[in-house]
Amino acid sequence: MNASTPELPVVVIGAGPVGLAAAAHLTDRGLTPLVLEAGPAAGAAVREWSHVRLFSTWAELTDPAAEKLLAPTGWSKPDPGSYPSGGDWAEQYLEPLADALAGHVRFGARVTGVSRAGRDRVVDADRATQPFVVQVTHADGREEQLLARAVIDASGTWTTPGPAGGSGLPALGERTAADRITYRVPDLKDPAVRARYAGRRTAVIGSGASAFTALASLADLARAEHGHGTKAVWVLRRGISGATFGGGASDELPARGALGLTAKAAVDEGHADAVTGFRTAAIEHGPDDRLVLLAEDGRRLDGIDELVVLTGFRPDLSFLSEIRLGLDDRLQAPVGLAPLIDPNQHSCGTVYPHGHRELAHPEQDVYLVGMKSYGRAPTFLALTGYEQVRSVVAAIAGDLESADRVELTLPETGVCGGAGLFDTPEADQDAGGCCAPAPQLVQLGAPAAATAGEQSTTGGCCGS
Repeated sequence: MNASTPELPVVVIGAGPVGLAAAAHLTDRGLTPLVLEAGPAAGAAVREWSHVRLFSTWAELTDPAAEKLLAPTGWSKPDPGSYPSGGDWAEQYLEPLADALAGHVRFGARVTGVSRAGRDRVVDADRATQPFVVQVTHADGREEQLLARAVIDASGTWTTPGPAGGSGLPALGERTAADRITYRVPDLKDPAVRARYAGRRTAVIGSGASAFTALASLADLARAEHGHGTKAVWVLRRGISGATFGGGASDELPARGALGLTAKAAVDEGHADAVTGFRTAAIEHGPDDRLVLLAEDGRRLDGIDELVVLTGFRPDLSFLSEIRLGLDDRLQAPVGLAPLIDPNQHSCGTVYPHGHRELAHPEQDVYLVGMKSYGRAPTFLALTGYEQVRSVVAAIAGDLESADRVELTLPETGVCGGAGLFDTPEADQDAGGCCAPAPQLVQLGAPAAATAGEQSTTGGCCGS
């Protein structure tokens, strides 16, 4: 806590689930929050995937301090055992919570810079005693400069999705083909979006829950009467292993496990083929104006009408360039947190308990929380963010006993012990998969009416 600026607010960047929870905890401790949200409403990013159902129940999606703040308003918690969509989460919880915070939330306020008053990142003299300066650009173009005693950045990573390129850079031609590419799970319930993908061949790049959702949605479209001819091509940078479809029945979040099984069913039924070990280097337009994906090893994937890129997200650190952050050089997560979540080391959905100490930076009283604290690591759950901000706010309030009393138990994916963000075909085979990545298009699963002599793939093996 900066004792020289107790009357100033704590600026919270982002009015998503974790940012609003931080504001609720600040209010509960008698501190003044000021939430700055670039979007027009609470949960602006969540609303952009409003059609996607979460694999956490309502019991795991609300924060205790937020519930306490909401109680006097007459708000009642939805059925704890049900699974909301992103739209449900925003409308039934985030919007009422922002309303309960009243004048402490400003919308259309984009943070463009954070620094110390009169000190760029080079200057040491009296640095820790200076308030923070937060520069804001409002929706009408007006600029403002605010002072803060502490800054909690809960802005997430939604605005900076990963590219199609296997090297982490946009593939050559990726920007040129932007009108055929989406970096979000398509909302196929929207008639206009549905028409874009119906009867077409769509490549889905990615291997996580978002890719599973997209594959399952495209399979549903293919099964529909007006979706005849719809086909997905699943582009995997890795090979196929026993963990490709997640933990299944072993996942402690049943809906998350079921999602992987649903995606597996979709490909087993022949609605999707797969290209394994394919790291995209370039995207070109073919002679028929369809897209062609070129791999780093020279392979080509022709005849693609649409491309869905779901390769994760990364933090936007541009507006924090004058702040002294201590970030892991791989994950861009706080150095104290990175070893606990590094997917190069483990793939469990759980994480060891962590709070303000693991989230601290060389710049005192600045914290990255929520999805942004994970940098480029995946598998973030709302419960993690809620416990993070409880600890961080306690630390800002000077209650180190409470801040250090971190308790966090998260459900595991059922897929643990494997590293391998860059598995070789041999490593995939040794890890328990029953086939190595093929150098050509592979159908995952046999058609429902397999003839004699064809290999059944219900066990997860690749067909020929």
